[in-house]
Amino acid sequence: MKPKVIVIVGPTASGKTSASIKLAKLINGEIISADSMQIYKEMTIGTAKPTIEEQEGIPHYLIDVVSPEETFNVTKYKELAEMAIEEILKKGKTPIIVGGTGLYVSTLINGIEFAEVGEDLVYREEMTKLAEEKSAEYIHNMLRKVDPDAADAIEVNNIRRVIRALEIYKLTGKTKTQLDKESRKEVKYDYKVYGIETPREELYNRINVRVDKMFEDGLLEEVNVINTKYKISSTAIQGLGYKEVIEYIDGKVSYEEMVEKLKMETRRYAKRQLTWFRREEKIVWYRLDEIVEKIVGELAI
Repeated sequence: MKPKVIVIVGPTASGKTSASIKLAKLINGEIISADSMQIYKEMTIGTAKPTIEEQEGIPHYLIDVVSPEETFNVTKYKELAEMAIEEILKKGKTPIIVGGTGLYVSTLINGIEFAEVGEDLVYREEMTKLAEEKSAEYIHNMLRKVDPDAADAIEVNNIRRVIRALEIYKLTGKTKTQLDKESRKEVKYDYKVYGIETPREELYNRINVRVDKMFEDGLLEEVNVINTKYKISSTAIQGLGYKEVIEYIDGKVSYEEMVEKLKMETRRYAKRQLTWFRREEKIVWYRLDEIVEKIVGELAI
C-alpha cells in the first residue's frame, strides 16, 4: 500500500488555503505549497501567502524557501516536495499538497522525471530579442502553434519559460508536453486529487476583492522594497502582481490602470489554471462549501 497524499487544486482566489487548513485539522495533516511564487521569500502580499495567523498552527512547507534573486524550477520543486512528503509521513501525519501551479502538481501526481535537454544560447538570445521587438504575446503564439498544452500552462509574460519550451522543441523535435508524457515513471504515493469548483462570476468577484485587499495590505510598498533590495530573478519578476506594479512604479501606467490591469490579468490567469486542471482526469471536483466534508468522508471509507 502506497502512502496516501491529498492534493487540493483550483484557480487563484478559489479558497484553497482556508479549505486545506480546515482539512489538515480534521485529518492530522500538514500542508505543502504547490505555488511557483510562494516559494520566494519576502514576496508575500502579491503571492497571497497565508499569514502565520491564517495558518492556524498548521505547518506549511515550501513557502519562503528561496531569495527573489534565485531562479527556481519544477525539477527542484519536485525534489523538495517529495522530501517534505517523507518528513510529514515520518511524523505519522497526512501530507496535503495545495496550490494552483498546474505544472508542479502534474509533476508529482504523474511521476514525471524530466529528461535532460541541452541548451541553445544563441537561439535563446534570438527569441529574447524577438520578444522585445514584437512582444511577449508574439513568441507565446509561436509556442501555441507547436505546443498548445504548454502554451496554456505558461503565462504569456513568462518569457523565460516560453523560450525554454520553444528551445526544447528546436533541440529535440519533440514538444515539451510530449517529453513530459514520455518521462512519466511509477508514482511513489497514492495521490487523491481534488479540485475546487467555483462559478465564474463568484470566482471573478473573489479575485476583485483579493486584489483590492492586496493594495490595502501594502502590495505597492512590498514591490518597492523588493525592487530596491534585490536584483530580482526573471522568474520572480514575472509573478502576477509584481510586473503590473513595476509598470506603475516606472510611470508606464496610472494607479487606476495598474489595479484594473492586475484584476484582468488575474482573471485570465485563473482561466488558464482551470484549462490546465480540466485536462487532468485524476481530479475530482467539489464546491468550496463541500470539499472538506467530501474528502474526510472518502478517506473514512
